[in-house]
Amino acid sequence: MKFFYTPILLLTLLSCKKDDQVETPTAYRITKNITYNNISVDVIIDKPAINNLDVLIVFHGTVRSDSEIITAANTTLDSFKSILNIKPMMIVSVAHPQENILFGDNIIQAEAALLWVKNKANQELGITVGKIFLAGHSQGGYLVTRLNTMHQTNGVIANSPGPLNLVYRCGLEENGQVQSSATCLKLKNVYGLTTANSSAYFERSLLNFTNGFKSDILFIQGLDDSPIQLHSWPSFKQEVLNCTTCQNSQFVEIPGGHTALFTNASAKTKFNNFINSR
Repeated sequence: MKFFYTPILLLTLLSCKKDDQVETPTAYRITKNITYNNISVDVIIDKPAINNLDVLIVFHGTVRSDSEIITAANTTLDSFKSILNIKPMMIVSVAHPQENILFGDNIIQAEAALLWVKNKANQELGITVGKIFLAGHSQGGYLVTRLNTMHQTNGVIANSPGPLNLVYRCGLEENGQVQSSATCLKLKNVYGLTTANSSAYFERSLLNFTNGFKSDILFIQGLDDSPIQLHSWPSFKQEVLNCTTCQNSQFVEIPGGHTALFTNASAKTKFNNFINSR
């Protein structure tokens, strides 16, 4: 039996085939400069081969210069992807600047990335964003904790967030008890010594952002971290637990150093359970 197609039917079939090819989801990893409210920042986007997906936005720790932030963003993406063992998610790793700004001022780039995912990623990437989670390591943990006081998401994970107390940390540097850092030197050039202007240092410390969490948050801290981190950790934890204007806060304290989330099996399980339960 032979089949004959009218010109209109043949055109319809070809169009359907073309549309199917265009709509086939693809996996990719790209570096993209995104803009929201006139604030631009580079992000690394790792997308699985689905178009309806949840998103994990991740933030790297401190680097010495902005020439290193793309590498740091890629490394951080790989680190979080390696412990993510639930359904595939798109990961957006933010290459937030650090070199020519005061500590904490990159919150505007961090916020721009979050709002871009919330409001523009659908159209620009041709996807449908479902749930949005934030995760950060070290200074990245600082940023996601601050973002949690500003915008609601489906959940936040902060691993070894800090600096917790810049008054204490920079004071040690001023006294020669620890090696000087670019973070404290830049603050000193603007605000003077911690003894003269402690409030300016405290305002940028994570201890100043322990209220008003808009989403549930999971804090992970290795108990073999640096003495500077562990000195202020109990105070930070207690301030968060005392919060009466916060959503649920969970704390996981485990053996391990600054990168404990990525090496401790229990922490990895807590991380995945936190995301999977929301």
